[in-house]
Amino acid sequence: MDEESFRAFYDRTVRPLWAYLSRVSGNSQLADDLVQEAYYRFLRASFSPLNEAHARNYLYRIATNLLRDNHRRRKPNHLPLEDMPCSESTADTTQRRWDLNGALDDLKPRERELLWLAYVEGSSHQEIAERTGLKVASIRQLLFRARQKLANLLRQTIRGKR
Repeated sequence: MDEESFRAFYDRTVRPLWAYLSRVSGNSQLADDLVQEAYYRFLRASFSPLNEAHARNYLYRIATNLLRDNHRRRKPNHLPLEDMPCSESTADTTQRRWDLNGALDDLKPRERELLWLAYVEGSSHQEIAERTGLKVASIRQLLFRARQKLANLLRQTIRGKR
């Protein structure tokens, strides 16, 4: 990949990659570090992508492995609410964010990762499998379980407030 095509690739992928790493890790500073390391390793790898989707999947695979390595070394920190992008400042919106943040924090990193890739990034099961190293056949079931767990956590939060 020449310098010009890499710059264009970087411009198209850096924000979604950072958002993915930030949400899954729960730490915006860690996401900054992991993004830099992921691109560094991407450039150093002897890798010839077939197309941009292939290159993007390889980059996410590197980032996911870095995230897992970091998680193994220490317990992850969580993204403070003030670091979350906010379009409204109403009390209901803030409370819903707190509820969702709390429920997401109670999920395992793998569950947060799968939910993020599927519902925020809009990745297909095939793309999720390529990015995470899981089998395509297991993605559907893992996503179902993660959604169920998140829904149960949110229900418990709502019941606890009544």
